Amino acid sequence: MPVLSASGLARTFSTKRGPVEAVRGVDLTVERGEILGFLGPNGAGKTTTLRMLTTLLAPTGGTATVAGCDLARDPAGVRRACGYVAQSGGVDPNVSVREELVTQARLYRLGKAEARDRAEELAAELGLTELLDRKTATLSGGQRRRLDVAMGLTHRPEVLFLDEPTTGLDPGSRADLWDLVRRIRAEHGTTVFLTTHYLDEADALADRLVIVDKGVVVADGTPDALKRAHGGSPDASLQDTFLAITGRGPASRDTTPLAV
Repeated sequence: MPVLSASGLARTFSTKRGPVEAVRGVDLTVERGEILGFLGPNGAGKTTTLRMLTTLLAPTGGTATVAGCDLARDPAGVRRACGYVAQSGGVDPNVSVREELVTQARLYRLGKAEARDRAEELAAELGLTELLDRKTATLSGGQRRRLDVAMGLTHRPEVLFLDEPTTGLDPGSRADLWDLVRRIRAEHGTTVFLTTHYLDEADALADRLVIVDKGVVVADGTPDALKRAHGGSPDASLQDTFLAITGRGPASRDTTPLAV
């Protein structure tokens, strides 16, 4: 049974100029332990979909379940099952790494001693031990992103949502975060739902890609399968494949969802 499934998931926003269909009916499944790359052009509906799946935004249509919990009927269960690392992060620059981790653990209702132990455990796992007593404002971009991920893992979620986790990082920090994502899946069996604009990142990390455009899924398959089907060869670049699928490259597409 998939750890995550969505059917017809939709979100329409009301504006002064009328309704805007940000997501028009997303259908997808994610298997346990899978690293899924969720891709699309700007404005395709990626972050809106992510925010719905993590209960931060109510859908206006469709259904979804995360770890067996229904998005509409059991949002608290969904929140217990998932961790969310937003694009911009959310650390307080005026407190230490230790304080951030302990506070996050306390928000998940861990006792004081258990919260301190969990902070130490996360710091050890994510290479933050030597930084525990430093103010978060003094961290590098890569260190801060590892702290963001640590906070998302505080309650040992079944599904970790990463929204453009390496934006703004230097190549070394990006590579470190890639290794961290792989290790989280390998050591804990955590399912990872990843959005990114870096196609080399999606190619390197994802077991499977779901590509959305204009609020619907337009392709679903492994990177190699999508390259063969839409780039002409498994050696094609994912960038050329992505451009062909979304109709923004030399090859155009129709509106029929593509599956390989």
